[in-house]
Amino acid sequence: MKKLTKAFAAFAISGALAVTAIVPAMADEAEDKTWIIATDTVFRPFEFTDENGDFVGIDVDIVAAIAEDQGFKYEMQSLGWDSAIAACQSGQANGMIAGASITDERKESGWMFSDGYYNATQSMTVQEGSDIKSFADLEGKTVGVKTGTQGASYAESLKEENGFEITYFEDSPTMYQAVLGGQVVACFEDTPIMADSIKSGNLALQIVEGSENEGAPYGFAIFSEDNQELLDMFNAGLKNIQENGTYDEIIAKYLGGDEEAETESELETTAAEVAE
Repeated sequence: MKKLTKAFAAFAISGALAVTAIVPAMADEAEDKTWIIATDTVFRPFEFTDENGDFVGIDVDIVAAIAEDQGFKYEMQSLGWDSAIAACQSGQANGMIAGASITDERKESGWMFSDGYYNATQSMTVQEGSDIKSFADLEGKTVGVKTGTQGASYAESLKEENGFEITYFEDSPTMYQAVLGGQVVACFEDTPIMADSIKSGNLALQIVEGSENEGAPYGFAIFSEDNQELLDMFNAGLKNIQENGTYDEIIAKYLGGDEEAETESELETTAAEVAE
């Protein structure tokens, strides 16, 4: 009996040592984890590539600030809108930030969103000097949208009533060129994206006054509960950078002070709508 007791004690001690050895290893693994964040870098000023080939923009800076605040490592991959979604759904990426509007439809299809970090409307854009002044002028014509976006949803909601057709594009620059080239008479895009694209690209396009919808907040998204930790860190970090002024500095850097104040106000009014 004593022999068995001694043997059991030895086993228990060795087991404890084994557990002690495993716990630090698991902690090190967690600390060394690099989260893969997918994006679409043709969505200026939220994410785009500068002249040096570096990823820049509002979303890029927000993620960097949050990662620094929360102390996690990440790798941002530019995959394009559809491919970014697919990468998250297949587990090849942990999360996605690409000016994604928070909607009930997306939530129902498996998107899990952070708190809203920017409120954006969608608008209709036409060539400079176009005769199209309202949705009613689109009857019998074709407009362009980017696949899977809120701009596409907005156009689809207006299609039947106003009698126009829709052509889908995989990226915004190609869609803009289709408007400029006359393949489509207008396009629907997020208002701040369109305004920045017209200005930075010196495009002969104009946003139709009064064509904006009510808009919705952008959110960071995950597609699996396995990545809940990343979503929680994003929310915590977002709150901190909003409180310490870093968020305002990022918005002002790309959009200016007036837009910053407007965005802050809009986020406050939509906070209840996006709360889970």
